Amino acid sequence: MTDAPASEPDIRKGLVGVVADVTAVSKVMPETNSLTYRGYAVQDLAEECSFEEVAYLLWNGELPNAAQLSAFRREEASQRSITPALLEVIRRFPRDAHPMDAIRTAVSFMGMEDPEVADVSEPATRRKAMRLLAKIPTAIAAAHRIGKGMEPIAPDASLAFGENFFHLVFGKVPQPEVVKAFDVSLILYAEHSFNASTFTARTVASTGADLHGAITAGIAALKGPLHGGANEAVMHMLTEIGDPSRAVEWLQSRFDHKALVMGFGHRVYKNGDSRVPTMTKYAEKMAEVVGDRRWMEMSRLLAAEMRAKKRIEPNLDFPAGPAYHLMGFDIPLFTPIFVASRITGWAAHVIEQAADNRLIRPLSHYVGEAQRPVPPMSARG
Repeated sequence: MTDAPASEPDIRKGLVGVVADVTAVSKVMPETNSLTYRGYAVQDLAEECSFEEVAYLLWNGELPNAAQLSAFRREEASQRSITPALLEVIRRFPRDAHPMDAIRTAVSFMGMEDPEVADVSEPATRRKAMRLLAKIPTAIAAAHRIGKGMEPIAPDASLAFGENFFHLVFGKVPQPEVVKAFDVSLILYAEHSFNASTFTARTVASTGADLHGAITAGIAALKGPLHGGANEAVMHMLTEIGDPSRAVEWLQSRFDHKALVMGFGHRVYKNGDSRVPTMTKYAEKMAEVVGDRRWMEMSRLLAAEMRAKKRIEPNLDFPAGPAYHLMGFDIPLFTPIFVASRITGWAAHVIEQAADNRLIRPLSHYVGEAQRPVPPMSARG
């Protein structure tokens, strides 16, 4: 009599459908198809709140009152400077290094410099999160400017978060309509539950590693074109098309070759990404401010054709790419901007993970060779 064969395990490639833990940070509400942060629809937050208010919400569970927001802004502004040592490290980066590689390395270096590097308590993690929120834009802009042969610009504590980023990159603050569109993008990118980079950060944090280690890993995950790097890929795609008159023909050629079209589809949303209408609205406003409708017209034609032929809707990266281009940012800066925003969501999840931690350690189903002896060298062919 032989033993009955073991049943095959239920393998979910990409962890599709697997509920790994609980969270109170964000959820896509099925009845409204809306992404919510702490219960607030993100499209409402984008219209009614500043990015700093949303960062406070993600870390504290409620929106701030006037005094709390003022204190939060003062603390963030006071932490923006990076050390001369980090600046020297950035100067030694290869000139052609991708900005995502630069900010990943800069955050890792910040971890070595951090005065509370060995402290993984919640109060210390919250202080580290604030320092990272403040310093990441400074490091991104410094690496960008040095890579282009320009000197970095010191942060300005009198400016709001979004205004300061433009100051750091360009040396000037644009008109309010541009800053508002940028702020909206930061809010829409701030958090999205157990996405690849957030789950990576939580996995690292579950080992007892500090916040800088978790965020460094999250940045590495975000770089991929199937995750955060898609906004860059969208703009490269639009640049390749070049003119609205070529959009439909170009897309058909992708269909013919069964090639991936970036900026479309999302694993979570069943009826389209709830962030897209808001980001599209502000991308259109950017086109009006700049006086260049070419990119948005191409986007409109591509979205309509994808909807008609494939029944696939665009995701947030699709309007964010041209919006950032119209703001004047170089394409390689698009995903680092995502980092400057998503540090808020990542930190919220690391804090949540640590509050009720269990090491994240899934199993695998082995399909390799059965156990066998090591053959002598003479028998290895």
